[in-house]
Amino acid sequence: MRTAYPVETVRAAERELMARVPEGALMQRAAAGLAVVCAEVLGKVYGSRVVLLVGSGDNGGDALYAGARLARRGAGVSAVLLSPERVHESGVAAFRAAGGRVVATGGAEGVLRRADLVVDGIVGIGGKGGLRAPAAELAASVRELRTPVVAVDLPSGVDADSGVVVGEAVRADVTVTFGVHKPGLLIDPGREYAGVVRLVDIGLELGAGAGAGADGGGAGGVEALQYADVASLLPMPTGESDKYRRGVVGIVAGSARYPGAAVLAVAGALRGGAGAVRYVGHAADAVIARFPETLVSAGPPSKAGRVQAWVVGPGLGDDAERLADVVGADVPVLIDADGLRLADAGAVRGRAAPTLLTPHAGEAAALLGVAREEVERGRLDAVRELAGRYGATVLLKGSTTLVADPGGREGPVRVNPTGTPWLATAGSGDVLSGLAGALLAAGLGARDAGSVGAYLHGLAGRRAADGAPVGAHDVAEAIPLAWRDVRGD
Repeated sequence: MRTAYPVETVRAAERELMARVPEGALMQRAAAGLAVVCAEVLGKVYGSRVVLLVGSGDNGGDALYAGARLARRGAGVSAVLLSPERVHESGVAAFRAAGGRVVATGGAEGVLRRADLVVDGIVGIGGKGGLRAPAAELAASVRELRTPVVAVDLPSGVDADSGVVVGEAVRADVTVTFGVHKPGLLIDPGREYAGVVRLVDIGLELGAGAGAGADGGGAGGVEALQYADVASLLPMPTGESDKYRRGVVGIVAGSARYPGAAVLAVAGALRGGAGAVRYVGHAADAVIARFPETLVSAGPPSKAGRVQAWVVGPGLGDDAERLADVVGADVPVLIDADGLRLADAGAVRGRAAPTLLTPHAGEAAALLGVAREEVERGRLDAVRELAGRYGATVLLKGSTTLVADPGGREGPVRVNPTGTPWLATAGSGDVLSGLAGALLAAGLGARDAGSVGAYLHGLAGRRAADGAPVGAHDVAEAIPLAWRDVRGD
């Protein structure tokens, strides 16, 4: 599991460690790791030209000490000091002693145009509210020049706790982060600005529960599943398995206008390991024609037969009656697409069994009564707010898919690290709904079913696309390949 910790937690761990090590030791560890990565990006250090953009905090000090190391290896290193009166004094002294050159902001444009590498040490993890002049102008200049950029701890202008970007920010090719990951490096739009993230160990110790905020509730923490985590959660049949032990999922989806949504949801469920799929809806002929193994019922859902979980909503239209029947069931329920629009919030909150909501940004915005842009700017806040408001686990789809538990503001949010922009295609979400529903039916909790489903769906998208356009049906067919990848088979 890759865990990202909020700023408050990181600061506390740094203070505790600094009390036990010699003064300046942490900064030297950080600078050493930063210099190594800069050297790797450069390829050849001797004779290269490096420009440091140096702010007033420890972030700037890290950059200066790293610059000193590069200068001692023969690089020509210039430091643009954005706040000379508040620069890290020992850092700039070490930089000058190593042969580094200090440049006023007025001369920044000239050295930037000649640079082989730019090191962003403007603002650290405590930065809030976006960049101001002259930092904003420098960030814009660097972006236009397209010189490789290495960011110190996180790109300046990105909120460390949320990934929110307000106004101008530095776009890095590589971000060297210290001690632990920060949420803003894993969540868009911040993730997009971070480029490749390299973690440098500086000796921080954050044990179980360290992601908690000041109230102990875990606010702000983010975690991402890795292959081993997903492999351990995948439901695998045994010699004693039958279709009910593997999980029977019911799907209420599709309509005369959108029969394909039903077909794709069923495809996701079957390829996602369901022992059987029961289908209730207006697209039975289309479903049977594509998947004759599907158990079709005229409904209502409560009369369709035994299921261990329901998926309701993809292409449903305005069939509120069938939605209400599913919401009233005593098994886990996944609600997607039209189901989100029709669902009564009170009825969802009143459910005893787990509920998983799977909106995209536009649907989340409608549920929250805000503009879509607000959700996309603050995905972490949006998914927590929805989870708290509906008393349900929420999977917020998008460039960064997030999964939050009903606690809302409490507990870490899971971020999905897999996927491809080619998944932004019609019907892709229907496949994910069927897949996650199958995992619910197999016995995974709503959080795990959503997280594992998103992970496999993202891998399947990569497999199916392979750098080219892809259809949702291709993604469904690639799910078994993603499953094998995770299992190492």
